[in-house]
Amino acid sequence: MNLKLLALPVIGAALLAGCNNSDDTTTAPVATTLSAAHVLLISVDGLHQQDLANCLAAKTCPNLAALAQTGVNYSAAMTPGLSDSFPGLAALVTGGSPKTAGMFYDVSYDRTLFAPSDTTCTGKQGWNVIFDETTGIDGMNGGALVHLDGGGAFNPQAIPHALVGGQCVPVYPHNYIKTNTLFEVVKANIVGARTAWADKHAWGYDWLNGPSGKGVDDLARTEINSIDAATKTDYTDVYTHTETFDNFHVQAIINQIDGKDSTGAVNANVPTVFGTNFQTLSVAQKALNAKGGGYTDANFTAGPQVAAAITYVDASIGKIIAELKAKNLFASTLIVVSAKHGQSPSDHSKLVKNGDTLTALLQANNYLDSTGKWGQNNNTNALNDGTGLAGTGMVQTDDVGLIWLRDQTQLAAAVATLNANLGCTGTGICANGAQAYVLSGTQLAAQFGDPAAGRTPDIIVQPNPGVIYTGSTKKDAEHGGNAPDDSHVALLVSFPTLQAQTNATSVGTTQVAPTILKALSLDPNLLNSVKTEGTKVLPGLGYN
Repeated sequence: MNLKLLALPVIGAALLAGCNNSDDTTTAPVATTLSAAHVLLISVDGLHQQDLANCLAAKTCPNLAALAQTGVNYSAAMTPGLSDSFPGLAALVTGGSPKTAGMFYDVSYDRTLFAPSDTTCTGKQGWNVIFDETTGIDGMNGGALVHLDGGGAFNPQAIPHALVGGQCVPVYPHNYIKTNTLFEVVKANIVGARTAWADKHAWGYDWLNGPSGKGVDDLARTEINSIDAATKTDYTDVYTHTETFDNFHVQAIINQIDGKDSTGAVNANVPTVFGTNFQTLSVAQKALNAKGGGYTDANFTAGPQVAAAITYVDASIGKIIAELKAKNLFASTLIVVSAKHGQSPSDHSKLVKNGDTLTALLQANNYLDSTGKWGQNNNTNALNDGTGLAGTGMVQTDDVGLIWLRDQTQLAAAVATLNANLGCTGTGICANGAQAYVLSGTQLAAQFGDPAAGRTPDIIVQPNPGVIYTGSTKKDAEHGGNAPDDSHVALLVSFPTLQAQTNATSVGTTQVAPTILKALSLDPNLLNSVKTEGTKVLPGLGYN
């Protein structure tokens, strides 16, 4: 275990202290208990707390400002240790960290699973699980993603198998998540309740249904990486094109407020819990700094693309609020605005792109099969074609490194090799700064679960803030880890009876889910992760 881990708790405390604005104050809880008939959860990928603070101060997000006038702005909200979209959203809808939710990345590894082609579960165990844009049937055999709905079904080549009760069964995304979701709880405990969600991958986000497979009544099947016939590109090429994709979700929410399903074609009750995710800001943050992407300084001063993206998101939220008011639903709807993750680095001067030196180092020292990098463990060079090798181990890198060793008995040797190459030159993994660490052993197990159980990585490498394990010339920011800019996100809870307040208490995004249940007069402990992890409701809302 790396001795640098001893500083990790101090780093977290210092980060939270540093994130709080000088004018942050914690006010007394509201006098009355908040009770809502509907809850609208809005996740804005990449929305840092500093983005929200800056636009409120500059008066460039009037609709968010209006929500803040009857809301609690949590200035020290953090994601649960990892900040990819899967663990980030799982935190918001389960109340759990990766330890209980089992969600580490949309591309991960599980030692207990068998290949999609192994329908008898008699082959080698250990599978590179990829639940992304290729989870839809359009991705079968590496096919072009030509349909907005991902083709209308699961890609069988993306679905691994597990041995359960002596039976070899397919593992869909809803089978993969290890805990229940607030959608399941609401449906099971409120008579006539309806649930809905819209996100970026049409089939990979099936896990929102929870283990029952039935948690979300209206799960919009929209795929951001599908090819737009009008442009011949997917919706991530430039932030203005991503607005087109996000507009599908805005319209879905408006349709639902109007008593329709997400398509607007079918009559349906207004959902009890519903929501969506915005991608436009994330795409603008990742765009090359030299072309107006990202931020202009270390104070989160928005560059042209980020500024425009925030304006777009704010205007979209304004349209949703206007529709709630038009249908006389605003007064009974709790609105939560947060983010699955931030984006790193905001300070372009900290950006380091030396290529994927972490994967190269692991492969060079035989800790990882050369086919164990996602997108490489297959026979056809088509991502997620189901032909990959089992039992290879895997590494997932962005601005973090999640390492599943091929041979877990090599843990000590692998950690020693990493610690001997912490520098940022040559084969170095750029993890030699004060906020970097190599996490393994008992400390990793305590935070993320026991790797011996199969799902948790053996090692997590958090490089220096600003390091991205890529040589890509198309992006200048990423997310997924626990760098300050990844994890410190916006969190605004608004309801018409609340008084405006800024709450500087250190909170986690995992506290959103139990708070939503509390607002609907349900027991937060109906969420398994909340009960297991002891997740509390958010302070300042009259529940504490």
